[in-house]
Amino acid sequence: MKHEIVKKIQEGLLYFDGAMGTELQKRGLRTGELPERLSLKNPEIITEIHKAYLSVGCDVISANTFGANPLKFSETELEEVITASINCAKKAVEEIGGKKRFVALDIGPLGKILKPFGDLYFEDAVEHFAKIIRTAGDRTDLILIETMNDAYETKAALLAAKENSKLPVFVTCVFDEKQKLMTGADAKTMVALLEGLGADAIGINCSLGPKKMNEVLKTFARYSSLPLIICPNAGLPHTENGVTLFDVSADEFSQEMKNSVEIGAHGLGGCCGTSPEYIEKLIEATKDMKPQKITKKDRTLVCSYTHAVEFSEEPVIIGERINPTGKKRVKQALKENDLAFILREGVYQAEAGAQILDVNCGLPEIDEAKVMKEVVESLQGVLDTPLQIDTGDPVALENALRIYNGKAIINSVNGKEESMKAVFPLAKKYGGVVVALTLDEQGIPDTPEGRVEIAKRIIKTAESYGIDKNDIIVDTLTMSVSTDKRAALVTIKAIEMLTQMGIKTTLGVSNISFGLPHRDYVNSRFFSEALARGLSSAIMNPHSERMKNAIKDRKTTAKSEDLVKFAEDIIEEVLSIEEANVIPASSATMTLKEAIISGLLQESESLAKELLKSEEPLTVVNEYIVPALDVVGAGFEAGKVYLPRLLMSAEAAKSAFGEVKSVLAKENRQAGQKDKIVIATVKGDIHDIGKNIVKILLENYGYQVIDLGKDVPEEKILETAKREGARLVALSALMTTTVPAMERTVRLIHKELPDCKVTVGGAVMSEEYAEMIEADFYSKDAMGCVRIAEKYFAPSPNQ
Repeated sequence: MKHEIVKKIQEGLLYFDGAMGTELQKRGLRTGELPERLSLKNPEIITEIHKAYLSVGCDVISANTFGANPLKFSETELEEVITASINCAKKAVEEIGGKKRFVALDIGPLGKILKPFGDLYFEDAVEHFAKIIRTAGDRTDLILIETMNDAYETKAALLAAKENSKLPVFVTCVFDEKQKLMTGADAKTMVALLEGLGADAIGINCSLGPKKMNEVLKTFARYSSLPLIICPNAGLPHTENGVTLFDVSADEFSQEMKNSVEIGAHGLGGCCGTSPEYIEKLIEATKDMKPQKITKKDRTLVCSYTHAVEFSEEPVIIGERINPTGKKRVKQALKENDLAFILREGVYQAEAGAQILDVNCGLPEIDEAKVMKEVVESLQGVLDTPLQIDTGDPVALENALRIYNGKAIINSVNGKEESMKAVFPLAKKYGGVVVALTLDEQGIPDTPEGRVEIAKRIIKTAESYGIDKNDIIVDTLTMSVSTDKRAALVTIKAIEMLTQMGIKTTLGVSNISFGLPHRDYVNSRFFSEALARGLSSAIMNPHSERMKNAIKDRKTTAKSEDLVKFAEDIIEEVLSIEEANVIPASSATMTLKEAIISGLLQESESLAKELLKSEEPLTVVNEYIVPALDVVGAGFEAGKVYLPRLLMSAEAAKSAFGEVKSVLAKENRQAGQKDKIVIATVKGDIHDIGKNIVKILLENYGYQVIDLGKDVPEEKILETAKREGARLVALSALMTTTVPAMERTVRLIHKELPDCKVTVGGAVMSEEYAEMIEADFYSKDAMGCVRIAEKYFAPSPNQ
């Protein structure tokens, strides 16, 4: 049975409230004060704000719990704050009366980056969110997870909600002007992830004004089959006489939100800077509009934490080489826990064009569940290539799916009842596209019709678990033509039949050539035939030029009329010539620069150690480490490299630099350190994610960073800059309420230390605002701060 609020947002428009923080600021919220505590200290203020939104027609109000989490509050106070906040919201609903209203448990980010890019474990994040949800219980009508800027943290929050509550869950994320989350995900990626995890409605809030946010909404509408929510800011902030104002008026806001409805939004509200006036005008402008009908999108999507891969007209390449079957070196690596080798295999395949990586750790002599989890965690730490979890062990499968930062392919399920009962509940819980093998209790049918029947039965069973047919990819099973010349006929004909039914397909192509010479040639010929019949994807060696050429030439490849004769001709051909000389995929030699660019810690460390035997330490730094960081930094600035890869490269550089320091220490020498830079998040702001990223990058470029942490008074920043003789201070602010504190800090430093420059950044900052508060520099991201430092501290031409 559908929950009432889910039915309402599916069938019509649902109105959410606007900002809480800026409304509290108007009512005297002090800098640095946690807004959630006001539910205990001044509940009448919170209730008054809720009533203001309800009185203009809101359907949903968010309890004042956005920042109420175990990292900020003790267990006792957390319970008190959540209870008081819910009570304030419920009291407002009761006092206003009228139509049916809904109270949301409002959950925001925890304020820490998850491993491997930060220091918070995924399961710890899940438990923190779970505590919030368990504390609230069923006292609200829904759970609203909002303002999320990291796909992994979003997954942790949504999992916690699904595991600890039966309430509907709505999720909205923060996209920047490049239409990306902070950690790199685009809208298509978040649609794949959130729909896979079972959100009831999804969308966008904060960061952007309505016009720019509508561009992101268009992508959501193109790919999502769920109700969509949009809650923009009132534009960009600026200050006048110490008051934070926004540049989009209530009238402009409401008119642009009419476009949101036309694009496909069903949930409408506001974020930073929006007030009851904004929401009133929004409702007035849209109340008579009929929202777009929500339609089911027939798309097959998997994703990593940055991008989605769609199975459509272009064949998808799934790299096969992380699999111990027939690969002695992979088997050895898995036995010896040689993750560096596994990571190299992943990097090489991705560089060769693999769009997805198959990961198989199935060896009887190892703990597959433990190793699979470690391998998946390691791979997603250095690569943003989506993964295919290849295991027959349900425990290993769940371990991997749970910690995977994206929507994976699950390889595989088959037509046996036992298999479907083990796999489908996990696919439903964690999301995933399932590879369906066309075999059952009777074995593998020897006709294409028999294999198609099994595929149809698997798809029907999947639907009974709530898994759509678009999340099933059928493997019609490749058998060796060396033992059965009809093998190609059965497999390819089954592909053709399934394609005509609109079902996606995949194959482990290399099985066709088992027992034959010239395997790459045989594989590519068979692959061409399968592609000509509509094959959607292939698990294959991405280093094979023949296989990649088969993809390029697929539209001009003629189908063989007689597939049995096709197989016979190939066998005769390859047996008559010499064995091909196939170069192993992992024989390439990686340089230190390449290892750092790829974010490989162990490789960077060992290559630096080897290089230092023949090169001067400072040469290694200046000619290998720093140039590698420059390459990654340039990619980040161009939008081709995302934040997680940038951080992993920085960590790899740090491991290499550690070897340099070790050599210098033995020689009683020191690495040349650059200037000192003081960094801090300003008074009243408790967010330090962006600041911490800046620190990592600056240190890897050799700067001496004095990190004062978060919520730092302007006097302490000044005092530290004076004491340390710093010529550059970097300030961060994420909250609109702390913008005045940044302005005061800038002015104080300029007054007391005229030779010290100040660079500013953070989610609420813009170049225009930086100029307004007379900051010397503005950086929109961490790499930009490095560029500012490099330019500012560069020797003048006369030096």
